Amino acid sequence: QVQLVESGGGLVQAGGSLTLSCAASGHPLSSYAMGWFRQASGKERKFVGSISWSQGSTYYADSLKGRFTISRDNAKDTGYLQMNNLKPEDTAVYYCAAGPLLSDYDLEYDYWGQGTQVTVSS
Repeated sequence: QVQLVESGGGLVQAGGSLTLSCAASGHPLSSYAMGWFRQASGKERKFVGSISWSQGSTYYADSLKGRFTISRDNAKDTGYLQMNNLKPEDTAVYYCAAGPLLSDYDLEYDYWGQGTQVTVSS
């Protein structure tokens, strides 16, 4: 079992930056990938990006490349989603998840955090 806890959400003005954290516990993430997803109010959950925990390779949604960066700290078992040049359309609940594959498909992730709200004001 892997437990995931996100933090770092909040209110930010358009053009600003925010970094979300996802702290893992319960099982080492060395054999997992950590994915980030977001869900805007009334819309379906969408893939943001993911990182292979052992290799550090990353995979992003095309529309977010260049603005969002995913990283991880192996020693702390914590993943990060750095978001730059935020736009009002980035407003959503952001989730981290852990699964066996570096994937953009949410059903391939077995463990999920509780989500953290990010609101970008115009």
